Amino acid sequence: MTTVNNTTATGPSAALLNAVNPQTAATDSVQADQDKFMTLLVTQLKNQDPLNPMDNAQMTSQLAQLNTVTGINKLNATLTAMQADQASTNSMSAISMINHGVLVPGNALTLTEGKSLFGVEVGSHADKLQIDIRNSSGKVVQSFSMDNVDAGTLPLSWDGKTADGKTSPDGAYTIKVTATSGTDTLKDAQALTFGTVASVSTGAAGVKLNIPGIGQLGMADVKQVL
Repeated sequence: MTTVNNTTATGPSAALLNAVNPQTAATDSVQADQDKFMTLLVTQLKNQDPLNPMDNAQMTSQLAQLNTVTGINKLNATLTAMQADQASTNSMSAISMINHGVLVPGNALTLTEGKSLFGVEVGSHADKLQIDIRNSSGKVVQSFSMDNVDAGTLPLSWDGKTADGKTSPDGAYTIKVTATSGTDTLKDAQALTFGTVASVSTGAAGVKLNIPGIGQLGMADVKQVL
């Protein structure tokens, strides 16, 4: 597994990291609410009836309201800052994946010049793991079998050789994974397809990896970086 190192983003990618600090904006909002409340309170005191001034209970009640509102606003500001920090971390992690190969859920396999990469994810220990590679007609051209496979992600490759030793033509193939434990078929095993991250997008749905031939996927979809 290739270790992904942090990189310094420049150009369009840098725009992901240059947003206005929401923590500062939220803090300013809390201070603005406090200033407005105090201005109204001072104005009320200045214009109160001298013969019927505000009593201590009213003053205490309004100050208590101020503290409650301020506390809620500060909590919201803290949550906003935490979300912004997480978004920034996700953006940095996503940017570092550009030009790296990844394994993501999918059964597609592309053979190019006798080389192909794919993977298998097994959710629990399997007594036997069967992998069938099929051509565009649905015919099985090669099969692999593994015994006593532990839970985890397995990166695999295929050289295009068929079961009878012939060389398969370049093109699109599919993978079928069957994992068993005793006589039971496991439902937590799946095929993984290989792709290369070309770019990163951000939006209301969060950070997305753009992978040609596969589409837009979230960070959680990546099972392994190669």
